[in-house]
Amino acid sequence: MSAADASPPSPSALGRRTFGIISCAALASAMGNTGLISVLPTIGRSLHIPDSMVAGIFSLSSVMWAICSPMWARVSDHRGRKPLMLLGLSGFTTAFVISGLIVSAGLHQFATPTAIFLMLLVARCVFGIFGSATNPATQAYVAERTPPSGRTQALANLAGSQGLGTVLGPALAPLFILPIIGLAGPLYCFAAIAAVILVMVWRYLPEAWTPPSAAERAATAAAVKSGPAIWRDARVTPFLIYGFVVAICQTAQQQTLGFLIIDRLHLDPRAAQGAISMAMAFGAVSGLLAQWGLIRMFEMTPRQLLRWGAVVAALGNLVVALSPDYWMAVAGFVISSLGFGFARPGFTAGSSLAVDSANQARVAGAIASINGINVVFAPLFVLIYERVHRAPFVINMALLMAMLAFAFRNRALRNADPTPATREDTAVATLERADEGGV
Repeated sequence: MSAADASPPSPSALGRRTFGIISCAALASAMGNTGLISVLPTIGRSLHIPDSMVAGIFSLSSVMWAICSPMWARVSDHRGRKPLMLLGLSGFTTAFVISGLIVSAGLHQFATPTAIFLMLLVARCVFGIFGSATNPATQAYVAERTPPSGRTQALANLAGSQGLGTVLGPALAPLFILPIIGLAGPLYCFAAIAAVILVMVWRYLPEAWTPPSAAERAATAAAVKSGPAIWRDARVTPFLIYGFVVAICQTAQQQTLGFLIIDRLHLDPRAAQGAISMAMAFGAVSGLLAQWGLIRMFEMTPRQLLRWGAVVAALGNLVVALSPDYWMAVAGFVISSLGFGFARPGFTAGSSLAVDSANQARVAGAIASINGINVVFAPLFVLIYERVHRAPFVINMALLMAMLAFAFRNRALRNADPTPATREDTAVATLERADEGGV
């Protein structure tokens, strides 16, 4: 089979060029965030910022992401998808340029570590508020232009683009550590890539959008008001609980892995950067293998993904916890990433299939929120790591095994698409992980 045959097809309803532009917009956020996660431990230790504070840099932006994503989804219903993509990419570019300037100031000792930390918090807050506009807009753009029969596959392909971003980010980050600008290089380079994609969206993405009428807005508002809040909807709540815990575990592992590798190799943080990026790239490829390969090959249903995802991710965390060296830790991370590659489409697809079409936007907003807010817990795991290096991974394993039991015992999770599905119905998108390590 040729490489062309093996690659996921572009949704014909959108056209190759249009879908390619949308994919680039989705890829930019994932690539930038995972690239930043891969270099942030090195930046933090080079600037003498405590590890827990390094993890905390993501927390405020994650809260902003969780709050603003549903809001931007609603705004896009009234203002159109393309303007929100442009806003999100502009926010991404601005936040990364500002972050790069702050890191440069720290490297040249123009400010104290505490001041650098506070300024990075503000820059990441800008990203959380405005950068979060891209993902709901891209998802809505694809969904509304794809017939129901092909929508799941189209969203899966979009998720695969984000998965590709999680591969490219850690792989490119070390190459962007350039002379003179040093560790700030990846931030400037990812901002430049996002700026190019911003121009592509502005110039070439078609947007034939008509604002909804007053009657349509009233009907939508009435439908939402008549049902329970999405957080209390018994059809959806179990998937949100499962997804929230899984997202915490994945983020905790990603945020602590860099520190673990630095300590395992006993290297200067800058010398260990290539090893960190390589480990994260291997993990991203593993997750992509699940999304673009194994789920389709075995025609796995959401119910199966929920179970296999929890057990495989738990096994991977156990391997990391027991790892005596770098390569065993990488192997555990790869196994975990495969499990998370199963679990995340499982709860995303399950929650979507549990509700009717009128509630899809509300479900997507809730999924975006839990994928953002979970990062708030990352500093706690880093604090635990500073005291006992193996502890965060043992805790992850326990949480994931609890989710495995939950997947077997909860009725909604047991009944998640119980009948065999086609390949098109099982490869469901995981659209909000960019942020990757979250936001």
